[in-house]
Amino acid sequence: MVGIRLLGPVELWPDESGPAPISGAKRRAVLALLAYDLGRCVPVERFYALLWGAEPPVHAKAALQGHVAALRKILAGTGFELLTRPPGYQLIGAPHSVDAMLFRHLAERAHTQSGDQAASASCRQALGLWRGAALADLPDTELRSRMAGELDEIRVGVLVEWAEQQLRLGTAAAAIPALEQCVRADGLREPTVAALIRCLHQAGRTSDAVAAYHEARMRLDEELGITPGAVLREAFTAVLGGDPGGRVPAQRSGGDKAVASGDGPPAADSPAAPGGAVGAGGAGGAVDATSGGGLDVRARLPRVPAGFVGRAAETAWLERTCGPDGSGARCAIVAGAAGSGKSALVVRWARESAERFADGCLFADLRGFDPAGATEPGDALGQLLYGLGVRGGDLPEEVAARAALYRERTRGRRLLVVLDNAAGSRQTADLLPAGPDCSVIITSRNSLEDLIVTEGAALLHLDALPPADAMLMLEQVLTGQRVREEPEAARRLVELCDRLPLALRIAASRLAARPGWTLADLVEELEDEQTRLIALDTQGTTGVRTALSVTHRNLPADAARLLALLAVHPGAEVAATSAAALLGSDIGRARDALGSLAAYHLLNESAPGRYGRHDLVRLFGAELLEDEPAETGRAAFARLLDHYLVAVGRCSAIVQPGPEVHEPLEFVPRALPRTPDVRAVHAWFQAEEPVIRALVVTATERGEHERAWRLAHVASRVYLSTGRLSDRAGCMRAGLRAARLCGTVRAVATLEACTADALIDCGQLDEGLVLAERAVERTTPADGNAHIQAVIAFAMAHYHAGNREAGYAASERALDLVRTTGLTEYAARVYNNAIGFKGMAGEHEASLLLAREAREILRDHPHSSYYLMATFNEGVTLMALGRMTEAQLVIAEVEELCRVTGSPRVLAEFRSVHASTLHDRGQVEEAVPLLRTALEMFTELDDAIKVTRVRGLLDAWERELAGAAPARAARDTPAAEAS
Repeated sequence: MVGIRLLGPVELWPDESGPAPISGAKRRAVLALLAYDLGRCVPVERFYALLWGAEPPVHAKAALQGHVAALRKILAGTGFELLTRPPGYQLIGAPHSVDAMLFRHLAERAHTQSGDQAASASCRQALGLWRGAALADLPDTELRSRMAGELDEIRVGVLVEWAEQQLRLGTAAAAIPALEQCVRADGLREPTVAALIRCLHQAGRTSDAVAAYHEARMRLDEELGITPGAVLREAFTAVLGGDPGGRVPAQRSGGDKAVASGDGPPAADSPAAPGGAVGAGGAGGAVDATSGGGLDVRARLPRVPAGFVGRAAETAWLERTCGPDGSGARCAIVAGAAGSGKSALVVRWARESAERFADGCLFADLRGFDPAGATEPGDALGQLLYGLGVRGGDLPEEVAARAALYRERTRGRRLLVVLDNAAGSRQTADLLPAGPDCSVIITSRNSLEDLIVTEGAALLHLDALPPADAMLMLEQVLTGQRVREEPEAARRLVELCDRLPLALRIAASRLAARPGWTLADLVEELEDEQTRLIALDTQGTTGVRTALSVTHRNLPADAARLLALLAVHPGAEVAATSAAALLGSDIGRARDALGSLAAYHLLNESAPGRYGRHDLVRLFGAELLEDEPAETGRAAFARLLDHYLVAVGRCSAIVQPGPEVHEPLEFVPRALPRTPDVRAVHAWFQAEEPVIRALVVTATERGEHERAWRLAHVASRVYLSTGRLSDRAGCMRAGLRAARLCGTVRAVATLEACTADALIDCGQLDEGLVLAERAVERTTPADGNAHIQAVIAFAMAHYHAGNREAGYAASERALDLVRTTGLTEYAARVYNNAIGFKGMAGEHEASLLLAREAREILRDHPHSSYYLMATFNEGVTLMALGRMTEAQLVIAEVEELCRVTGSPRVLAEFRSVHASTLHDRGQVEEAVPLLRTALEMFTELDDAIKVTRVRGLLDAWERELAGAAPARAARDTPAAEAS
């Protein structure tokens, strides 16, 4: 419909072509509240409550005014008018152009229409307006929950009313899918379950109707501690009585939950447990008042979600740790991200193992991350004591007394206790059984490390499903044939869901409910990062975003802030020093924040001090940042860029001393990586290179052109030391784009030269030569280092293009510039290039003098790349001069320097040249294995040009060696044998 849509993600449709873009959940929330109260003035305090809850920030008024101003522009020409009306704002427009108001109108009309046929049509039209959970993509505040809850209550009432109409019309089967979906989202609404039971029965699915009743009975008992009310019992009686029409009560049914319906008290012998959900079974267990039989211990445990797959290793771990016959810790923590399947794993194992515990099983949902609040310790103890047979007046009022009684009742017993969804260690402190033969399993999004220390608990981190198990989960819900028909789409769907069971179940259920959709259709929807979290939400409280939102509310302030700021970090992993830059803090605060995010499984520590994250968490963080002022993200990104400018600059100064190091433009980092030597630089750069390259690209896109080209420039020299040729070319190309956008001659010429070097090393000679020539033309000697760097690039480009005379001349010009201007930043590189050109020209004595002069210039930096190259060149020159005794000493020095610095590229080059020298001296047998080692190293470095050249040489030398073998054999054969 054209207008404003609230019954799902909030959208504004100016016309039928599609929704207008509205950036930010808070801006959508302002529009939603205005539309929800269409025609009425909304006070600013009500906006604050919806956007920020009880504690609006100091900038709340300015932020609200900004959202209103932006919405006025978006609403222009749509038929809506946004007015300022003290004490707030008012939206004017046609009531039926807001789907929530149209829904209410259709629901009221259905009540007044005579005849089930007409009323059914109105109900069906009203229900068809829903596209998911109401207000699904707004900030998770109390007011949002209340508004969505009001709409949902009406929806459930309309659904039940429509189902009753279908029953009376004899077409109940039509209502079953919608009723089943509603019951899955909330199985405690007795009128909804009763309607489902009657519809299933009328449709001939009597066994499913009976199963639905017993499922509801167990959930009411486990989660609310009550028995079914009158509405549910009457529906079940109708099924047992064989009433084929599915008799409907005369009154209209509402959408209230059983706990608030007052439909009859619990049975006398099964009093309601205090508080939330608990189950117990085994010896001394409760008796099922409804069925009249003994209670199966597994019946008190929640149902395992449909489609459970895999987790064989984790199940074996639970058996070893908590099995009644094992010798494990007896106390286990199963921790993992929201939606990773912690509860399903534990409940499944508990169901299979409960009968082996002589005194039964206790289960309590601690609701540690429930939007409605966690279970209080006193209530949880009351639930557990109820499961142990403590009734009514025997239950102490004080928490301490309940804890003492719980310890007394569990001492000497063999129980399995499952404490599900704990928020933290404190919540479980009084709930651990006293008996040494009891086993307790706690599930949480938090790692609960305190319990590892105080209770000797064993910890199992539950991560995403392996790819094969994730595919199997899809097959179980969608059928194997449907998945096999689109294998590539299925694999992509699994990855878009981060292989998390919750996300996979939601995605599969969406497809199951839409048989006309292909897997590729859903993949296309999920590929859009702006709407992926919305697409993985449900109409209940189990969506991915909802789960992440609840976890977010439990985070310490720094961790919550960092989760949002990480949205500007482009890497798959983040280091502690980078996190400090984002926060603008010292390393201690950053580590604490990262530790909290890891403890709640929003990040995972992939290596000491390095943390990865799932895509869904990244997208959630981006939503959080979108709700902050734009300056928050800009400043964090600028701090991150300045951090890497300094960090990479310091690395550059270690591997190639001399060239300028760019200082931060705005922020001075408070924490930097520890890179004391060349080997440490190489290790750090190998880990961070994807981030550095991505930052140059992203900074260019975000308008940070100065920072982008500078970062590419300082990184170019570290690339040269570590290899990664294709990555270097990609980074330099992005830096060149930024330099051109920046516009200064220095920036453009510098990056043209850097990019030319990178392209030439990758074999892209034509483009590299053009860029090098442009850099020279763009600069003059007055431009100093920029011109010298351009001339060096020009020399190397012409050398690789086969024009050695032009290359030699340019090299000599660069050498002369360094000596006459006194500019030494590129001296080391200029000297090393000149050595190579003179060697190729046969001027070996001159090469030797330059090599030794370069080593003298760099004597204070013996582990730098250029010192290593100068030593390398001295050794090569000595071999060319035939001074092998001196050469062997330098060769040994090069090998040692490569070992100390971890410089595989230089070592590969040296072994290649050394092998060629041996070959030229006729020592083919010694040359071949050395060249083979060089080939292996160039292959690992992904240097395609060198691999091709060295492989060609090696093939020729091996043929040469094979041809010489018969002659050697004849020469070495003893005379007696030869005769």
